[in-house]
Amino acid sequence: MRRGAKSGLVVLAAILGLAASSCGNGVIDKSTDGLPPAEATGTLRVLIPSFPPSTKGRAEFDKVVADFHRTYPKMKVEPDFATYATLNEKMSTSIAAGIPYDVMVTGVGWIQPFASKRIFADLAPYGVTPQVIEEKSIGALVPAATYDGKLYAYPLVADARAAALRISAFKEAGLDPDKPPKSLDELKAAAEKLTVKNAKGTITRSGFDMAAATSFRQTYTTLLASTGTNLYVDGQPNYSNEKGLETLNLLKSMANHVQPYGQQNAAQQPLVLTGEAAMGIVGGAVDCSDKGVGKKNCDDLKFFRFDSGKEVEFVGGDLASIGSRSRHKEAAWSFIQSLTKPSSLDAIAKLNKKLPAYKDAANSPQAKSNPLSKFVAEGLPLAIYEGGSANWLEMRANFDSQLTQAVLGQKDPAKVLANLAGQSR
Repeated sequence: MRRGAKSGLVVLAAILGLAASSCGNGVIDKSTDGLPPAEATGTLRVLIPSFPPSTKGRAEFDKVVADFHRTYPKMKVEPDFATYATLNEKMSTSIAAGIPYDVMVTGVGWIQPFASKRIFADLAPYGVTPQVIEEKSIGALVPAATYDGKLYAYPLVADARAAALRISAFKEAGLDPDKPPKSLDELKAAAEKLTVKNAKGTITRSGFDMAAATSFRQTYTTLLASTGTNLYVDGQPNYSNEKGLETLNLLKSMANHVQPYGQQNAAQQPLVLTGEAAMGIVGGAVDCSDKGVGKKNCDDLKFFRFDSGKEVEFVGGDLASIGSRSRHKEAAWSFIQSLTKPSSLDAIAKLNKKLPAYKDAANSPQAKSNPLSKFVAEGLPLAIYEGGSANWLEMRANFDSQLTQAVLGQKDPAKVLANLAGQSR
């Protein structure tokens, strides 16, 4: 779910300026579409941040290539092990050079911006329907892979979030750890009781880690969705309303009252895992070994999801698309089929501490490896996510800065939400 600091401006500018040009000066193979797979030749270019460029990462990627070669034995595969920090630049450069990628792996929130610029191909010709994803993958991610009624991506792995509490801290504050807060009001009340301050009024243990050392965006999205209000509906902003303002005002009321703004530890781990906060938002995995947070810390943790009318779980992840300018679309789909085999998804999940996006993810090796992964795997059907607009990659930076200004009292929350909604399209 973590994305690079660059906004979508670089790639979107390149797309807008070059969309009319399908080639440029690059050298492109002859099309293999329609040819028998055993006779197809050429190079399949794959942009894929899902495999770390390590020895293990490359070894697992080579297994996917070997499986692909069972169908397309004569085609070469040219991987580009990008990171999410470099993904925009890689894509814009490929468009400018006229050498498009055949397979592109991006993230939740990226599909609509690129599909709207016709960079991704519709997957319907390859039999991909919402029903297929619901039956074989994670049905809750269908909207994240959809633009204008068409599917442009197939889920690979899910990067989920949950909330956690310290059992000992709850008991110390006279709260029942078996009854974690669900609604916004319950969250605030519990956070205030759990906050510990010294004689000078300095917070020594945060009541709730808002995971906002740099941004309130994902926390805001999660809490808003728990009220039954998605950030976007059919690509249109859905937060400049009563529920959106209520959620933003909640964060404003807690900042510097139950947690110092910007608080983080040296390891940049969720503070609740180390006991520096009594509650907090956590990622999708926890290492309970001595090399991680340790068994004692894990035994003191209980995981839960927010439910202020709707139980939700924030989910990001990796999704695979076919490039609309690819001359090897059939081969690209075959590669995605190899990429989405359970063994491949299990490898990606382990390498990235995420969850494989297949139907029985709760029984996957990654889910069984630690209690937090098991918990978030069971909540994947409740998935909500950020993004949804065609200009989301540009909007993310706006959300980061403007929500922070509202939470810190520098701008009026209602005006901030109205301004953000006006910038969305």
